[in-house]
Amino acid sequence: MNATCLVVMGVSGAGKSTVARLLADELGWPMAEADEFHPASNIDKMSAGVPLTDEDRAPWLSALRDWITARAEAGENAVVTCSALKRSYRDILRQAGARVRFVHLAGPASVVSERLSSRSGHFMPPSLLASQFGDLEPLDATEDGVTVDLGRSPERIAASALTGLGLGTAPE
Repeated sequence: MNATCLVVMGVSGAGKSTVARLLADELGWPMAEADEFHPASNIDKMSAGVPLTDEDRAPWLSALRDWITARAEAGENAVVTCSALKRSYRDILRQAGARVRFVHLAGPASVVSERLSSRSGHFMPPSLLASQFGDLEPLDATEDGVTVDLGRSPERIAASALTGLGLGTAPE
């Protein structure tokens, strides 16, 4: 297993897409948005303000895992966004045929809530933020990844993540 996949994780509004794009651009790796892997039933549920269950998330996580495996089988490293809120969800992603490493964008609910309130065009309403923080299980010492403060600029977050993962140099 030579391929690596960075999973940029955290609650909705943490900045996953922005940071993942910076990481993918810096590394020259393809990127995928996990939101694009949700079945329509999940999007409908979230749009209605109903939190997803573990059962709702299972096929979504499996599809994302399979995409990571397909990239690895093609000899490609990759970056993906995925909330990956629970360790059990991350366990599914780790079943991929690549080294799956996590970049957890962590910070207070107040900062994320402010970001969500100014975001438009996304199916995840701010009303679901509390349920996401309720489900969130931060990375532990046995998981391959780094936790980065989401309160910094996206460029500093990406630089810190790359440094913490041994994939870049320390930010100035």
